[in-house]
Amino acid sequence: MRAASVVVAVLVAVALGVIAVVLGEADDSPGLQGLGVLLAVGAVALGVRALRRAR
Repeated sequence: MRAASVVVAVLVAVALGVIAVVLGEADDSPGLQGLGVLLAVGAVALGVRALRRAR
């Protein structure tokens, strides 16, 4: 059950990061794009760490 919630949280955070990158591209805002990339990469890294610790 815990692994499923971690996966859902990571997917939501990655989706928000992708949305931030797309909106930053539309507005020509490199800062928003950078924050979106950091959010997506950070969510994946923390998700992998949480899943590895759960085993």
